[in-house]
Amino acid sequence: MPLGDQVYEVPAHKYTDPARWELEIERIFRRVPLVLGIGPELGDLNTYRALTVAGTPILITRGADGIVRSFINSCRHRGSRLVDDGHGTKKRFTCPYHAWTYSAEGKLVGITDRSLFGDLVADCDGLIEIPCIERAGLVFGSVVPGVDPHFDEFLCGYDDMLENLGLADAHLVGQQSIPGPGWKIVYDGYLDLYHIPYLHRETFGSDWCNRGIYDAWGPHQRVSPLDHRFLQLDGVPEEEWETDQLLGGLWTIFPHVSIACFDCDGPLYMVSQLFPGSGPFESVTTQSFLTKEPVDDHRLSLIQEQMKFLLGVVRDEDYRTCEGIQQSLRGNPARSVLFGRNEVGGQRFHQWVDALVEASDMNGYRDLLSTMETTFPE
Repeated sequence: MPLGDQVYEVPAHKYTDPARWELEIERIFRRVPLVLGIGPELGDLNTYRALTVAGTPILITRGADGIVRSFINSCRHRGSRLVDDGHGTKKRFTCPYHAWTYSAEGKLVGITDRSLFGDLVADCDGLIEIPCIERAGLVFGSVVPGVDPHFDEFLCGYDDMLENLGLADAHLVGQQSIPGPGWKIVYDGYLDLYHIPYLHRETFGSDWCNRGIYDAWGPHQRVSPLDHRFLQLDGVPEEEWETDQLLGGLWTIFPHVSIACFDCDGPLYMVSQLFPGSGPFESVTTQSFLTKEPVDDHRLSLIQEQMKFLLGVVRDEDYRTCEGIQQSLRGNPARSVLFGRNEVGGQRFHQWVDALVEASDMNGYRDLLSTMETTFPE
């Protein structure tokens, strides 16, 4: 098991200081590519997902041409939100304020009382588009129009690994949202195997392995418990390793996503998207559940029970503990939190957060991207 060089300290103020949080929003969530949606949410033509990210209303659509696009969810007339957060099917988006209408491709196709309104300026003929790509069944995008987030450099080849999970052809079978404390406290837990047999001893069990391998692709990490599946590979030639063994563990996408797989009468993927709230002490997580095949009523009922179980684990065990940590840090801002040599995932995460916050402009961001490398063996 690889270990860090030393114990790593993170000062409490990096979790609690509003000015620091503002920098994280500006230099991370408004700069790097984020997972704005998952392909199966947009599995059919003329489907959409609307969400709010870093204070920006976003609308993702799959148009009649099959292409996924992302826009600012705001009418070009007076700025009204076109559709509430959620997902569904629409060929047209009509503004609730004055009934201006847009196609699923973002084109302005209708203006109420057009002859009376007058001429439009040249760039008002459609919604404001923002950078967006679809990779490995996930929709990556920026929230800032006209700024290149450098998708390929940021992903560092990680999307090629994620492709093996088969999410592009998966079926969405359920979603649920969980409010939580500050985003970094929450995300620390997704990278942490150390706590599982203790905090989750009544749910996952006290015999769960709390040691692991942390493979990195730039800031993205695959966290693999050192359990019986890896012990079975001892002495087996690499070319004979089974794909399922290689794809096990928790796949995290910096700065806000984790992908886990559970057995529920077959593989059940849980994609957790974590977004900051309106300040440093709140966040919201959306859990999306996917299967490789369509499910019948019997399996769907099993999945719904598993969703209920996982909701309880995350909300009542993980996030409740994180709320207590947050309260402690707010009450004692002079202290630090510690990440041991065995907590490499958390160490790397905070090092990347610091590096991105220190990159004051896009030149600094691009320079940082040029340093990315992977620890995964070729």
